[in-house]
Amino acid sequence: MNKLLKNHDFSQKDKKFCVTLSDHKNIKIMKTLLTELSNNCNHCKEPVSGNYCSNCGQPTKLKRIDGRYIVHEIGDFFLANRGFLYTIKRMFINPGESVRLFITEDRYRFIKPVSFVIITSLLYTLICQFFHIGAQDFQFQQHEVELPTVNLLINWMTDYQGYTSIITGFFIAFWVKLFFRKSDYNIFEIFILFCFLSGVASLYSSIVIIIQGYTHLKLLHISILPIMIYYAWATAQFFDKKKATNYIKAFLSYIFGYLAFGILVAFIAVFIDLIIK
Repeated sequence: MNKLLKNHDFSQKDKKFCVTLSDHKNIKIMKTLLTELSNNCNHCKEPVSGNYCSNCGQPTKLKRIDGRYIVHEIGDFFLANRGFLYTIKRMFINPGESVRLFITEDRYRFIKPVSFVIITSLLYTLICQFFHIGAQDFQFQQHEVELPTVNLLINWMTDYQGYTSIITGFFIAFWVKLFFRKSDYNIFEIFILFCFLSGVASLYSSIVIIIQGYTHLKLLHISILPIMIYYAWATAQFFDKKKATNYIKAFLSYIFGYLAFGILVAFIAVFIDLIIK
C-alpha cells in the first residue's frame, strides 16, 4: 500500500483518504481508486473517472479505426445533412416563406445554409468538369484579354462557384438590406436567404449544363434570366409577397449586388495588372 502511495503525486488530503480506505482492508477498492485518481484526460488534463471525461466529454480511450468506424462516419454525414432533399423541395415550392421559417421557427428539418451552398456548388463543379464547361461557355471572354489577373479571377470564379457565391452573397445582402431597410431582418439573416437561393441556382445551372451537354444547345448564356427572376420572386416572398414593389426592389438589389461585386473584382484585377506591367 505504501509503495502505491509513494508512486503517485497526491496531496495530503488524498493520502489521508487512501489510508482511511486501507484501514477497512479493502485492497481492491484502494487499487481502483489509485488508478482512477492517476488518470488525466488527454484533452483537458482534468482527472477522469469512468469511460468519459466529466469536464469536456472526451472518451478516455479512442477506439481503433476500422470498417465500422468508416460506416459510422458516412452515416453521420447523411444524418447531419438529412434535410437536403427536404430543403430542395421547400425552396422550389415556397422559397421565401421557407427561409423565413428557418430563421424564425424551424431549423431542424432544413440543411444548414452554408452546407447547402457548398454541396450544391460541389455538384455543379463536378458536372462542369464532366461536360468540360469553362468561363468561355458563359461568354465572359469574347477574346483573350491581355490582362492575366482578370482572366485568372474569371476562371477562378467559374471553377469555384461555391466560394464566389458566398462572397457575392454579402454584396447582395447589403443591397437587399438597403432596399428593405424598414424590415427587422439584419444583414446576416438576409445573407442566409441568399445562401439558400444560391444553392437552388447551382442546382438549376447543373440541370441546364446536363441538358446542354447532351443536346449541344447553347443554353448557358440565357439561363441567367430565370435565376434572376427566381431570386426576385423568393426575396419578395421572404419580406411580403403581397406588395408588388417588393418584386421590383428585389430584382434591382440583385442586379446592383452583382454589379458591385463585378466592378470591385475588375478594378482590383486591372490595378494588379497595371502594377505588374
